[in-house]
Amino acid sequence: MSASLDFLVRLLDLEPIEVNIFRGIQPKEERQRVFGGQVLAQALIAAGRTVDHGHVHSLHSYFLRPGDPNVPILYEVDRIRDGKSFTTRRVVAIQHGRAIFNMQTSFHVDEPGFEHERAMPQVPRPETLLSLRERLASWPGAQDDYDSRAHPIEQRFISELPWIDRTVREPIQQLWLRSDGKLPDDPLLHAAVATYASDMSLFDTILSPHGINWDDPTFMGASLDHCMWFHKSFRADDWLLYDTDSPVASGARGLARGFLYDSDGRLVVSMVQEGLCRVVDQR
Repeated sequence: MSASLDFLVRLLDLEPIEVNIFRGIQPKEERQRVFGGQVLAQALIAAGRTVDHGHVHSLHSYFLRPGDPNVPILYEVDRIRDGKSFTTRRVVAIQHGRAIFNMQTSFHVDEPGFEHERAMPQVPRPETLLSLRERLASWPGAQDDYDSRAHPIEQRFISELPWIDRTVREPIQQLWLRSDGKLPDDPLLHAAVATYASDMSLFDTILSPHGINWDDPTFMGASLDHCMWFHKSFRADDWLLYDTDSPVASGARGLARGFLYDSDGRLVVSMVQEGLCRVVDQR
């Protein structure tokens, strides 16, 4: 396990401070707001710590306010329902006395049923692709900036790098990802790490057809909601293909969809995110 991944695992190991209340620490990074994937993953861990049986099968969440990266986040869990097959939890993340995020998530006891799935796209294998650091070598200063940050998730892009290439492209993006090292055999932790990683590049698909990225002064973006469905067991420390697209953007909002396939071609996770895509008046 790399130092970056070790820190992510500790970031997700929430401190229980009261019944159904947990505290999450923050990374020591210079950010204007808390990374959404961190809040998603920590909230999922908080919910899972109150569940006795079953595995997470879905989560539905809303980002309400920007998180303050300089103070811890409190997670309050509401035990809505404990059933024989399904367990439901609601989680509210709080800073400065106000809710910044809420999530409803459900856990399901494994049982047999119907089986079908969307086939994995035919793409190059991750072993044939350059690492993200190697791809950044040709961009002045980009590799140094990369080395200055922690990277608990290894990414190998099949398409162009979204935050560097500003050409107008189809709203499609594909990359392989996995944790930067081996994880303990804890299904909740693997689900949380995949949840963390899912927010790292999904929004970028919305921007692809418009030739802009996050540095564009005419653009303001933020995640509004994030929904995930966990179909099969998987390991986040094995390669997962992240196949994403954006079917529509309208009314200052854009929609992105993502599918995670394991290296055997099984569709293991699906997700949808809506993001704020606001044009900033420069006059």
